[in-house]
Amino acid sequence: MSVSLAEEKTALRKEMARRRRQAMDSAPVDHAERLVVKFGDVPLPQATVASGYLPIRSELDPRPLMAHLAAAGWHLALPVVVAADSPLLFRAYSFGDSLARGRFDTEVPAEHKPELQPQLLLVPLLAFDRSGYRLGYGGGFYDRTLSGLRAENQVLAVGVAFAAQEIEQVPRDAMDHRLDWIVTEHEAIAVAGGA
Repeated sequence: MSVSLAEEKTALRKEMARRRRQAMDSAPVDHAERLVVKFGDVPLPQATVASGYLPIRSELDPRPLMAHLAAAGWHLALPVVVAADSPLLFRAYSFGDSLARGRFDTEVPAEHKPELQPQLLLVPLLAFDRSGYRLGYGGGFYDRTLSGLRAENQVLAVGVAFAAQEIEQVPRDAMDHRLDWIVTEHEAIAVAGGA
């Protein structure tokens, strides 16, 4: 009996969540600062709006990187899940803002914060490969979002992960969108022929 793509992804999500927890537990204390250094290898567009995320579970913490971007003149935003089968929207965020509880146990900017359109997207993930594909949690939010943003304007999508989250090939279909770069605590990986 053959395994469907959905079943393959589900099994891989469990394994990669375990692997990411192990990576977090064994990471050097300065792993988030190392991420900032490695991110310096990514050629950035002119500073406008960068969307980060607030880490949940064992996601690599991008907040030092977000602070670095803010100091360089970027306006920050955080993703907000509006509804299933919809792209993310992005609301303005500054460190110290009060946050509301969002879907999937996330913290999001309050509804009165303005919506922004990012030119730089920091993307969390469970697994990645060197072709720029990522395995997320299965909701398809970032794939739908990338599809829309790329149709409307230029956006640089950068996956943020521990090096231990790399696998040889992420299972994928036509709905999966490639990242442009992946940055880990050890290196910045340019995706050849990225989206």
